[in-house]
Amino acid sequence: MSEKIWQLKGCDLFEQLSTDELQQLEARCRVRNLPRGTPIYLPADHADGVLLLVSGRAKICSFSAEGKQAILAFIEPGELFGELAIFGESRRDEYAEAVDPSLVLLIPAEEMNRLIEGHPQVALGITKLMGLRRQRIERRLKYLLFRSNRERLVHLLLELAEQYGRQTPEGVLLTIKLSHQDLANVIGSTRETVTVVLGELQAEGNIRLARRKIHLTDLQRLADSVQTEPPQILA
Repeated sequence: MSEKIWQLKGCDLFEQLSTDELQQLEARCRVRNLPRGTPIYLPADHADGVLLLVSGRAKICSFSAEGKQAILAFIEPGELFGELAIFGESRRDEYAEAVDPSLVLLIPAEEMNRLIEGHPQVALGITKLMGLRRQRIERRLKYLLFRSNRERLVHLLLELAEQYGRQTPEGVLLTIKLSHQDLANVIGSTRETVTVVLGELQAEGNIRLARRKIHLTDLQRLADSVQTEPPQILA
């Protein structure tokens, strides 16, 4: 079995496809190796297909009229993104960038539509993907409107713990490495404010910072401070 087929099978949406179907899909895919910081697509680029992240990490962003970046989502290996191309969007309205060195497969929109017509589980999987991503963005927007900078940052840390947290003897380690500017871009704040709030949280014993790594040392206290439940963390 070719390398590209293994890459396609790494996506949950395609795990039920037969070898013949995977080979047909493989023949239409294009592969891109992207260094860290490379744009994957830009706003107003032609939306000719969906993308599958095989390895690395990507981020989806938007920009204000003043050029300020807002991070909407992080994409992990095995995830599809740019999926609005399936529904007739002719132009991208967001910005996607490789956060780490990444391998990306471009799947033409017509191929995805063919799969959706023939495989209800593919259509259901895409619907769930879009629903989950929208839910996270809407939840974050609610925090942006009604919470202080500190509360927004704590909510973000808890959200990241749910997605990327790993239990360690020192607490919950966030396995995703984000700069203070990245965190600010997610919560609509400034790098300076994020640095101050992280310092306060560390001084209070809620987190520990070290070389772009964040340990959440008291998950329950963090959750209580914003009146929510702590996320469930896998060991």
